[in-house]
Amino acid sequence: MPYLLALDQGTSSSRSILFNLQGEIVASAQREFRQLFPQPGWVEHDPMEIWESQLATCHAVMRQASIRASDILAIGITNQRETTIVWDKKTGQPLANAIVWQDRRTADQCEQLRAAGHTEMLRQKTGLVPDPYFSATKLSYLLQQIPDAHARAARGEIAFGTVDSWLCYQLSDRQLHVTDVSNASRTMLFNIHTGQWDSELLDLFNIPAAVLPTVVPSAYKVGTTRLFGAEIPLCGIAGDQQAALFGQACLRPGMAKNTYGTGCFMLMHTGPRAALSSNGLITTSACSADGTPAYAMEGSVFIGGAVVQWLRDGLQAIRSSPDVELLAASVPDSGGVVFVPAFTGLGAPYWDASAKGAILGLSRGTTVAHIARAALESIAFQTTVVLQAMMRDAVAPLAELRVDGGAAANQLLLQFQANLLGIPVVRPQVTETTALGAALLAGLGAGVFASEQECASLWRQDRQFLPTMSRDQAGQLMHDWETAIRQVRCP
Repeated sequence: MPYLLALDQGTSSSRSILFNLQGEIVASAQREFRQLFPQPGWVEHDPMEIWESQLATCHAVMRQASIRASDILAIGITNQRETTIVWDKKTGQPLANAIVWQDRRTADQCEQLRAAGHTEMLRQKTGLVPDPYFSATKLSYLLQQIPDAHARAARGEIAFGTVDSWLCYQLSDRQLHVTDVSNASRTMLFNIHTGQWDSELLDLFNIPAAVLPTVVPSAYKVGTTRLFGAEIPLCGIAGDQQAALFGQACLRPGMAKNTYGTGCFMLMHTGPRAALSSNGLITTSACSADGTPAYAMEGSVFIGGAVVQWLRDGLQAIRSSPDVELLAASVPDSGGVVFVPAFTGLGAPYWDASAKGAILGLSRGTTVAHIARAALESIAFQTTVVLQAMMRDAVAPLAELRVDGGAAANQLLLQFQANLLGIPVVRPQVTETTALGAALLAGLGAGVFASEQECASLWRQDRQFLPTMSRDQAGQLMHDWETAIRQVRCP
């Protein structure tokens, strides 16, 4: 039986998931890797650990399914976005640790960009706002810090890439230096309207063009890998959130999904129009299957499932992440506790890199269960704020929100989410929609599927969560959330 293999390289782990041609999971393997925190606000990964963990899961999933490389029709790659890697093109060795998307070390540089009046130009060209989240300031920082890096980059000796580029380079035995349009659109160096790296942006960040990868469509045969005993085409690349949008079959304007991962990411498809937000959201390139431009509006929440990891590892309130639902459900509500998990600042629509996390509303009767419930609710509050911003931008009416990611297994969270939003929250049968999107793109690029619509026809609903809370009660809860937000933001 033929299969499609998705490499899902995430922030805290690497996974490989094998799909059949009906979009069903056949086998899955996962491996965590180290999170490095050299200073407060700094987050790094070892690029070789990223690659080695990803490679190990490829071999593990093939063993698990008892298949050979010749059984795999194509490989698709999806990845944590914005995370920045530079390496020596000749030796293939990383020149520094990867700077992760969560890292805030370039906040001062972003403030200087805003003060110099570059915000609107950046927004018009890239759809983004000056923030440490994106790759440009990370790359600029690395080229300044690594000895002789800028000169070597100008000579073409150094490669820059997001994680997709790094994996393609390794899989192709150091032959490929590519990225797709969805990942390129997250760098703040790519003009989403022209579909090209932008010389004005490169000058602004003092980045030599020679360091950049070639940009290709998301469903496209970029090359092959021979690492698994037979030649396998590499046919799909997409940043994780755009891959999830594709895997959720959100291919028409007004269709939206939210992924509950380490962070939370809501994307609404806007079709061939790059709609600019007036409410703190960003515009990004959606997956391009045939080179035709497609766009989405996005709101990014920096701390989603990571707040549950903090409950587990920092507060040690739970032994494993799934335990949070039972603990939170042991109380009827949060008891007035509001948890703002601004561990790495606040993302959309606030874009406040200096905000700090806080737990508010504590009383003598507060228990760890109330804090756990408030932590879960914080994920839904942040998502609701993003959706409300989308609705104010009036891109298109939203009938439902499709959800996925690890925390989408949490029934308590999804019901509370539906209550706050006032619209149905829909969970698919395959919640690994990021990997599914990568697999479908690979199948599309390899000619296994004839069209995007054929890919979309494989989507199946698992469960729908309908609102049960009055709009007045939901409005009061959102008011309490915004009051808490004002208290954690710096004046």
